[in-house]
Amino acid sequence: MNKWQRLAAVASAEIILAACVALVLVANLFAEVMLHNPTDERFRSPAQPSLTGYQQITLNTQDRVRLSVWYLPPQNGAAVVLLHGYKADHAQMLPIAALLVRHGYGVILPDLRGHGQSEGELITFGYHEWRDVDVVYQYLIAQPDVDAERIGVLGNSMGGAIAILYAAENPKVKTIVAQSPYASLHDMVGTNVKRVINWPPFPLAPTILFLAERKAGFQAEALAPIRHIRQISPRPVFIMMGGKDSWANPDGGRQLYAAAGEPRELWFDSELEHLEFSEKRADEFEQRVVAFFDKYLLNKP
Repeated sequence: MNKWQRLAAVASAEIILAACVALVLVANLFAEVMLHNPTDERFRSPAQPSLTGYQQITLNTQDRVRLSVWYLPPQNGAAVVLLHGYKADHAQMLPIAALLVRHGYGVILPDLRGHGQSEGELITFGYHEWRDVDVVYQYLIAQPDVDAERIGVLGNSMGGAIAILYAAENPKVKTIVAQSPYASLHDMVGTNVKRVINWPPFPLAPTILFLAERKAGFQAEALAPIRHIRQISPRPVFIMMGGKDSWANPDGGRQLYAAAGEPRELWFDSELEHLEFSEKRADEFEQRVVAFFDKYLLNKP
């Protein structure tokens, strides 16, 4: 190897090293943003239809995190846990809560840890949040107006993914509805790298997830809804996915449906973006969701 070849090799190595350092620095920044939701910067859902007759309560999880929760008891004995999406809060779920209340259902709307008025800073995509859902579930089954055999969960986006993970572990949850869920964290991070900075997912997305796993102590594969959704059967699952979803890969909705056991339903609309079913198809959303819960929670034909 002559002098110029050695210089070229050294220069190439330095460029590769600099690129690797830059990749890790950028990925670390994204991982921090992914996992943290500082109180003074938390996204606040816009004003939504309010509920009358609700109770605002505080629940303490097994690991001593205080959650802010809204609860309104049922008229028909059935209740639905409503789980908001990533960096939103309970207010995101108020329109859905209002429509369910009109049909006699009870609703309970927690601010998941690190969101809204609840304690916590770290978002772990179900690794710790299952405790939030569990304390809400335990509260529900202790209420005199609630039939413990008639409890369902409806979640938006990350809330839908967490709903799947929780129901897979709690066989007493009777039904699951997930609007715009992701199939896996790998898929979700890759989709959002493309959405935010218009880069191909590799190598940034796996580096972000690698760092996030180590910062938060979870394993992404263990939190992939597609790995757990089959466990919900024979309890029914209803998946909604928009074909223009830029936050959760639309193919993930189809994959979740394919992986689920019977009974299962898929509402795929090629024209909709993320979480637009309840907004742009409001009447059909109400009809389909209420019919689903009526059938599987109230045993109506």
